Amino acid sequence: KDGDNTPEDYVRYVRQDLMGVSREDLVYNIARHVDSTVHLFEKWGLKIWTDENGKYVHEGRWQLMINGESYKIIIAEAAKNAIADAGGEIYERVFIVEPLVENNKIVGAVGFSVREEKFYVFKAKAVVCAMGGAVHVFRPRSVGEGFGRSWYPPFNTGSSAYFTIKAGAEMTCQEVRFIPVRFKDAYGPVGAWFLLFKSRAVSAEGGEYMVVRKDELQNWAPYGLAKPIPANLRNYLGMLDVEAGLGPLYMETHEAIAKLAEQYKDDPKAFKKKMKELESEAWEDFLDMTISQAHLWAAQNVKPEEKHSEIAACEPYFIGSHSGASGAWVSGPDDLDTPYKWGYTNMTTVEGLFAAGDASGASSHKFSSGSHAEGRIAGKAAIKYIVEKGAEPQVDMGKVEELKKKVLQPLEIYEQYKDVTTDDTVNPNYLLWRQFMDRLQKIMDEYVGGVTAQFKTSKALLERAMELFEFLKEDSEKLAARNLHELMRCWENIHRMWQGEAHIRTILFREETRWPGYYFRADKPKMDNDNWLCFVNCKWDPASGEWDVFKKDIWTMPGV
Repeated sequence: KDGDNTPEDYVRYVRQDLMGVSREDLVYNIARHVDSTVHLFEKWGLKIWTDENGKYVHEGRWQLMINGESYKIIIAEAAKNAIADAGGEIYERVFIVEPLVENNKIVGAVGFSVREEKFYVFKAKAVVCAMGGAVHVFRPRSVGEGFGRSWYPPFNTGSSAYFTIKAGAEMTCQEVRFIPVRFKDAYGPVGAWFLLFKSRAVSAEGGEYMVVRKDELQNWAPYGLAKPIPANLRNYLGMLDVEAGLGPLYMETHEAIAKLAEQYKDDPKAFKKKMKELESEAWEDFLDMTISQAHLWAAQNVKPEEKHSEIAACEPYFIGSHSGASGAWVSGPDDLDTPYKWGYTNMTTVEGLFAAGDASGASSHKFSSGSHAEGRIAGKAAIKYIVEKGAEPQVDMGKVEELKKKVLQPLEIYEQYKDVTTDDTVNPNYLLWRQFMDRLQKIMDEYVGGVTAQFKTSKALLERAMELFEFLKEDSEKLAARNLHELMRCWENIHRMWQGEAHIRTILFREETRWPGYYFRADKPKMDNDNWLCFVNCKWDPASGEWDVFKKDIWTMPGV
């Protein structure tokens, strides 16, 4: 509508933010289609802010301000209508566990209902995997009564990664987790404060770490010296303040609001009106997106126009659609001359299996609109594949029966051993999902660079984590579920475990620190462009059960 940016601009932006490691063909393909997705959202009823001239209100260069409280409902309604128009059927409350693959071709998936005693076998000529990222692989900051509060949705449990890995698909950027800096404990968004309100982030002593520590950016050239400064480096400068004992960090909300209202100071009535308007926008920013942050402000008597509010780095997440990059390695668009084409657009290395959003890797900064655009791209490519190559799926029902037994095993284990003890939460023959998750999160947090370890790790720590993962994998065979909900929880955490292992193996393989602020290899504290300006990919072999980790070259768009 306003047309201020080009797809090439966006490719440069993503390359810069990911410290040089991005699939520029995928980023370009999404960028040239994303505007049509945004206009669809608007057509379906999403309210996008406009100014007095009818132009969209920007939050920085790349984001638009929206009324977010109705976002998911509007998009879901459009999807339901589209399925109905096509004569399709939506299966809800079904947890997909395993892919069905024959001769490196996807033929379907299996799962179970979390409400009824039903086991589902879906046969398919093609499959689009879009099951989100992974949360709670690492121990969260919010524990105890706050458990379950996270920045990214806690029902994103690594299912995209598990599904594609177990299918035998090549994966990429599994070492690139994402750590957002957000308002502490309730994970409220900071984007509007930085970009719209023009607020500053400071240490407890009032120093603006982006200014005080700007010389550190020279150590991460060329990315640290260009604009915009990558998200991980912005994180890192704040983390250095915390390590130096200058925490907590604060968002100067009161200062930002005062500056915005300052132009009205000579008119008391207009000044009061503007202050009320800004105060309302400050609260609405949370009520539209993160209601728990509004609750926390109220509980702690925080008035943003009077007092600053604490911010902190969250625990790590795996998310291919934001500033992380983990996901499947997918085929690029037909019209770009790249080495990344082997099939239909967005198809993984498994024939007929497509990935989009958090499920596809190395194409960061898609966010919701870009993920939707990529879903449209993948969906159309899948239909093209079906029309041109889609044979009837040949499903081995013997394998299906084996998978059914495996999927339902936690229910069987509980029934077999529940009477061994008087308290069914303590049993020598099994463990429950929460106990297993605590073990997983402890390993990831303490050895793989979580909050407790100040996001630092090393070869020795990672190798110890792999040793402990062998025990964890043994433990996963003893998971017990007392009901369907707990069966879902068991499989969520097995999915998380596989995401965790892919991360450990690739962060161990990449012998440098490329994304300080997301993780720091204390034994390899510098970036090494000569040897490691590349993708790190991995693949699990379904036949042998062995992992392979290897490099892939980066293709740069000519002239961009």
